[in-house]
Amino acid sequence: MSTQSTTAPARERPAQGGPPRSKKSWRDSDATAATVFAAPSTIGLTVFTVVPIVMSLVMSFYNWPAFGERSLTGTGNFSALLGSPEFRRVVLNTVVFTVLYLPLNLLVSLGLSVWIATMRRGRQALRVIFFVPVVTPIVANVLVWKMIYQPNGLIDGIGQQVGIDMPNFLGDPNWAMIALVTMSVWQGFGYNLLVFSAAIDSIPASLNEAASLDGVGPWQRFRHITLPMISPSMFFATTMTLITTFQVFAQPYLLTGGGPGATTETLVLFIYREGFANFALGMAAAGAWVLFAIILVITALQFLFQKKWVTYDV
Repeated sequence: MSTQSTTAPARERPAQGGPPRSKKSWRDSDATAATVFAAPSTIGLTVFTVVPIVMSLVMSFYNWPAFGERSLTGTGNFSALLGSPEFRRVVLNTVVFTVLYLPLNLLVSLGLSVWIATMRRGRQALRVIFFVPVVTPIVANVLVWKMIYQPNGLIDGIGQQVGIDMPNFLGDPNWAMIALVTMSVWQGFGYNLLVFSAAIDSIPASLNEAASLDGVGPWQRFRHITLPMISPSMFFATTMTLITTFQVFAQPYLLTGGGPGATTETLVLFIYREGFANFALGMAAAGAWVLFAIILVITALQFLFQKKWVTYDV
């Protein structure tokens, strides 16, 4: 007797989730999700950055008092600024501060980073110690340096002990800018120190070892190996430091108040006083755009001439 096997037809499983979605629908859903997630940042950027920038540009062409009627002046604010001896003086003060601060900051940070790189122990601890002033509130730093600079302060007290008459660093026009630069270098060199330290640590040790075996001295190794290898980091540090130096505000505002007289009044401090003391918002906006133009030109020149000294392929 033969056995006949019967096979039951396979049951059709109902499709789950509906029909397959097309690529277009997937793209549309991804775009919607991306828009939703980016919306808060985009709205914040527009409200707090884009709109104020546009408004400041509009205000720079107006006589825009904080209270009262506004009137269109065209380029009158810019003409008044460029023809003002006071504005030219604060621009000169800013340039002097930059010329003194920038090379000192780079030399101190580069020198210390090279010295730390030669150490076998304590590298990280020293880097943290030197970086502490950068993250310390500037108000606290200024209070400490005021106690150092003021009459009968630390420096004056040391001078009295050794019989030397110290000048009034914050009250003497000949010393106020030097005191401001010194305090600012101490405040800010730690950032570039970390930039240079990271660049130096990335240099292959075999390069210095091979040069040392060939009898190349430390200075020659630094000049022909270290400097070319870290030149991109030096370009970054120089550009960023120069930009922030032209925008210096807190140090002169808190340490000297722009004095004595106006010997330490910088461009941003001038803009602040025009806007929030004299309530000439149009003039302050024009000053801000002049500062933007100065920084833009200097930065463009740096990028233009970087090919002559920055080495990306060694």
